[in-house]
Amino acid sequence: MNCPYFYFYLCSTTPSPQPMNRVQVYLIVMVILLGCLPTITARAQYQPEPDTLPDNVLTEKQWALGLLIHTNGWGLKFRYGTSRTALRVWLWEAEYSTYKSAKEIRVLNPYYPNSKSYIYGKVNSVSFLRIGTGQQYILNRKPYWGGVQLSILWMGGVTVGFAKPMYLYIIYPISQNEYEIKEERYDPANHFADDIYGRASLLAGILELSFHPGIYARSGLEFEFGNKNKRPKALEVGACLDVSPIGIPIMAYNPKQNLFLTLYLSFTFGKRYN
Repeated sequence: MNCPYFYFYLCSTTPSPQPMNRVQVYLIVMVILLGCLPTITARAQYQPEPDTLPDNVLTEKQWALGLLIHTNGWGLKFRYGTSRTALRVWLWEAEYSTYKSAKEIRVLNPYYPNSKSYIYGKVNSVSFLRIGTGQQYILNRKPYWGGVQLSILWMGGVTVGFAKPMYLYIIYPISQNEYEIKEERYDPANHFADDIYGRASLLAGILELSFHPGIYARSGLEFEFGNKNKRPKALEVGACLDVSPIGIPIMAYNPKQNLFLTLYLSFTFGKRYN
């Protein structure tokens, strides 16, 4: 019951207009305050959301950070965009992504109980750095209370493939009960499963990187959700193709790869502003 109506009801039911003493006045004030307390508390707790999505508001700039997983690895990305129209955004992106062959199998040397796992036959660890641009076309805008915004995007640009040679710990017997372990670059012609103790450190071979420039193209479908216009969150699914004129060897005794096709799923969060 609201305070004015409650007070009117209380006064209208007073039996007589006789003067009230101090105790009666205190009781009436306390009853009125108790009746108003729920309304006061509700108004004190209610704070209008300053960042709900308003109708027909166009922000000029945006950026986003994202984490992606794909059929052959994982990656990180950064995007920056500017709105050209209410339904079209021009995007720039930089992305780092790992790539592993579908033939990779992690194994252990069964003759040494403390051996480390490694991928037998892998000659290079491959990753890509992509820098490109493209467009995002919004198929439907979210209503003012939130929901899901659906967009399609297509992007392309230059890519650089990094091939780091694989280093392994190789076992060299000294005597019947003694052996020596050395860190060496994997050579499939001289290193065999019985001689490999395990993988070497991650930084081994970093100074022997080979670079493979090329181009890439991607197409995706983005689902932006939530009711925050300034703090968007989105899921994106799509496909990406890297093309390298200089083939990259990944597995021993397999042909060098020039085409790298992956299907990906990414989650991004960022900010919109003017």
